[in-house]
Amino acid sequence: MSAWQLPDGIDEMTAEAALAFESLRRKLLDLYGSKGFGLVVVPLVEYVKSLLLTQDSVDEKTFKFLDPASGKMLGIHADITPQIARIDAKSGSDGVEKYCYVDAILQTQADDFYASRSPIQAGAELYGSADISADVEVIKLLLESLKLLQIQPVVLSLGNVAIFNSLLAYEDLSSEKSANLRQIFVRRSSPDLALFLSNNNLANAEKFSALMQLEGGFEVLKKAADLFKDFPEVLAAIADLDKIYQQLAAENTEIIIDLGELKAYEYHTGVVFCAYNQNYSKALAQGGRYNTLSESFGRIRPATGFSFDLKFLAQTAESKG
Repeated sequence: MSAWQLPDGIDEMTAEAALAFESLRRKLLDLYGSKGFGLVVVPLVEYVKSLLLTQDSVDEKTFKFLDPASGKMLGIHADITPQIARIDAKSGSDGVEKYCYVDAILQTQADDFYASRSPIQAGAELYGSADISADVEVIKLLLESLKLLQIQPVVLSLGNVAIFNSLLAYEDLSSEKSANLRQIFVRRSSPDLALFLSNNNLANAEKFSALMQLEGGFEVLKKAADLFKDFPEVLAAIADLDKIYQQLAAENTEIIIDLGELKAYEYHTGVVFCAYNQNYSKALAQGGRYNTLSESFGRIRPATGFSFDLKFLAQTAESKG
């Protein structure tokens, strides 16, 4: 192996690519600042307990090592959102707080969202408001971000993990089986779901099967409202999506409803969303609501936000001239 070679999944930017990235970073931060989102520069490493927040999916992606100074286990951040939760909890604020960041992260393995193990995560997060208006605000900011990056047109996918969580609450499943069922939905594997339902006695098995297939236009919400009419929590989640859809309709953005969408990170609790473009084979940005993430720090604060890999999008934009 040559000394100049980088590890698999680790890359760098030089010359024009680095300048193009820096230009986009500055423009994004100017945009976020104009919307009242304050810049946060988070530490590269923290105590593992603060980074993971009992999230298995984050745990699997986090590099860990023993700190020779303290003798405690440290981790290199694989996701900045838990760090923002700690910062917000530490602030002690009871009002609305807005944060933004552009920072490198490191993951033990690449996934379906990030193009490499060393992405540069850009994002914005809003704490202190449980109202739908907060979700609409961050989604609009996401759309503005992609427009600034000259990624048009955008297809926005809307879902709500509260639907799955509400159905799951009616079932008597162990934590292991609940996690297995969640992963099946993350993978969107209908054969695996059929096998799981045949091996487990679920009270609402047919509802889970239907949920996996609930994807399409606005009419999906009406179909779901009829299908889950006996589940008040599910109807509330559907109503939230209805309100968001109506408010975003004026943005001239194509919107699809995907009620079976679950995020890879377990901390999402409500509305979730992804942005797509026809020139890319995967989601370009993702986000959603996570109202209980800060509980590990002694405070429960409603929150919503989004993130994307700015390095990947900058490199793509630069390659297209």
